[in-house]
Amino acid sequence: MSQKPVLHRDDPDAAPLTGNIKVTREDWLKQAMEVLIRDGVERVKVLTLAEGMEVSRSSFYWYFKSRKDLLAALLQQWEETNTAIIVAQAEAPAETITGAVLNVFRCTTNSDMFDTALDFAVRDWARRSDDVRRRLEASDKRRVAALAAMFARYGFAEAEAGIRAKVLYFQQIGYDLAGLDEGDEFRLTQVGGYLQVFTGAAPQPAELADFEDYCRRYWAM
Repeated sequence: MSQKPVLHRDDPDAAPLTGNIKVTREDWLKQAMEVLIRDGVERVKVLTLAEGMEVSRSSFYWYFKSRKDLLAALLQQWEETNTAIIVAQAEAPAETITGAVLNVFRCTTNSDMFDTALDFAVRDWARRSDDVRRRLEASDKRRVAALAAMFARYGFAEAEAGIRAKVLYFQQIGYDLAGLDEGDEFRLTQVGGYLQVFTGAAPQPAELADFEDYCRRYWAM
C-alpha cells in the first residue's frame, strides 16, 4: 500500500495535511477571484470553487472559517491591489504634473497593476451589499484624495485639485466600463490631448516617449 503524500499548508508550523488536499489558501483565493470576476459574487460558493479545482471542499476550512471569511479576504485583496496601486502611483515622484498623471496612466494601462475587471466586479457586488458599498465608497474617496494631493503638490489650489482629481479618476474608471471600440495604438495617440485636458499643461515629448515605451513593453509581454 502506497504512503499518502504530505501536502502543503500555508502555516509551516502546523501539522502537515495528508490525503487528497492539493490546494493552498492562495489557490482558493485565486479561484474565488476568477469566479467573482466572471460570474459575480453569488457564484462564489465553497462547493462551486471546490468542483472547479477538483478537490474536496473540506480543505477550504483549513484556510477560511466560512464563506463570509473568504469574501472578506477577496475585498482585502482588492483594496491591497487596486486601491493601493492608484495611491502609490499618485504619490510617485515626477518632475511635472503631466509626468505625475502619466504615472497614474501606467497602472490603468497595466492590468497586472490595476485589474479593471476586478474593480467592475466589486462595483457590481456593492449594488447587492450595503457593507461592500461602504467599502467601495471609502476606497473611491481614498483614491480621489490621493489624486487631489497629487495635483496640489504641483501648485493647484485645493478646490481645483479636488475637481481635477475627480475628472481624472472617474474618466479612467468609466473609460473601460464604456467598452469603447478603440485599439491600443489609437489610444496612444490620444494621451497628449488627455494630459492637456486633465492638467492644463502640455506634456514634455520625453514624457510621452517614455510612456509609449512603457506601454509597448507591456503589450509585448
